[in-house]
Amino acid sequence: MVRCCPPPRPNPTVPRHSLRKVRVHVHRLRSGGSSGWPGGQPTRLEGPGEGGLSALSRRARFRLHFPQLALRRRLGQLSCMSRPALKLRSWPLTVLYYLLPFGALRPLSRVGWRPVSRVALYKSVPTRLLSRAWGRLNQVELPHWLRRPVYSLYIWTFGVNMKEAAVEDLHHYRNLSEFFRRKLKPQARPVCGLHSVISPSDGKILNFGQVKNCEVEQVKGVTYSLESFLGPRTYTEDLPFPPASSCDFRNQLVTQEGNELYHCVIYLAPGDYHCFHSPTDWTVSHRRHFPGSLMSVNPGMARWIKELFCHNERVVLSGDWKHGFFSLTAVGATNVGSIRIYFDRDLHTNSPRYSKGSYNDFSFVTHANKDGVPMRKGEHLGEFNLGSTIVLIFEAPKDFNFRLKAGQKIRFGEALGSL
Repeated sequence: MVRCCPPPRPNPTVPRHSLRKVRVHVHRLRSGGSSGWPGGQPTRLEGPGEGGLSALSRRARFRLHFPQLALRRRLGQLSCMSRPALKLRSWPLTVLYYLLPFGALRPLSRVGWRPVSRVALYKSVPTRLLSRAWGRLNQVELPHWLRRPVYSLYIWTFGVNMKEAAVEDLHHYRNLSEFFRRKLKPQARPVCGLHSVISPSDGKILNFGQVKNCEVEQVKGVTYSLESFLGPRTYTEDLPFPPASSCDFRNQLVTQEGNELYHCVIYLAPGDYHCFHSPTDWTVSHRRHFPGSLMSVNPGMARWIKELFCHNERVVLSGDWKHGFFSLTAVGATNVGSIRIYFDRDLHTNSPRYSKGSYNDFSFVTHANKDGVPMRKGEHLGEFNLGSTIVLIFEAPKDFNFRLKAGQKIRFGEALGSL
């Protein structure tokens, strides 16, 4: 709000035409972070008469406040615009607000403008479109002379151990996609037979333990809802219990008395082995595909965004093992829109025909096959296009013990835990 003062009465001793010839020198002195004049001399006026001095002082003050008033009006127009137009107008300023050094646009916050939060700005990035474009680029066949320099740069950047690859010759891989999905030598990953659950892939242990209060930790101190992650239970899954409220969702998954629900989160870095295997002997009876965002799932981003795994695209494979419920979830990430399950040819991830916020169910239990798809420990299950996250949620007796430490590196075939 701007206070408009009435025009001052001219001093009879000073003629009116002399006011136009007065020069005004305004010195804005900032002290203590103040945006106005401290208690010194706000203006220094040169001209005849004291009445002219006071009149021009008020005019100069009004002129100094006018740019701030105009900026307030321009920013106030944003609140009256539609949401798409508002985002379009506020994004450039927000990006500059975070990118420019020395807080160059910080004074804008003093006139009522607030930047979009970093999390909201990151969520608005079209990661699905970028991941599809990256997937197309990975399919482009590289010239024979360019393969070694490109793959060598990737090996040096992410620390890939090519001595474990089934084919060490870099010229053998025609494109980046084949290089990402390279196979390993049979003796490179021996499968531990002494423990009941093994690691399904190479990676880093982000978190593990019991599931309590229907909340699962993606990293320490940051949780997500178990029901939001796996989706609601339905009658079509042929389970011996009906759907219940969200507070009883954990009890729905536990089928045997005296058992507990456990979880383990494994992060696959871009330099890790990108295929994943069956962690135990179990039967896959149901697949649920959640189209969603493809934000980065590295540990730093997982600490920053709550329920990150619930926002991202993922494929949930659920079934049972000898101790009850068992599930393996492959979570997509930026540039990892392609999640492939070897025995499921109907699965198509990061497809434009699927919209966010929905899910697609597919049952492997049919009239011809009433048991589902049996998987043996260490058997090939699927693959990522670059690197992502594997989440295991399973039922086990109370004496089940993890043989892990948070943050440790693990390889496919090594023990996760046992009874």
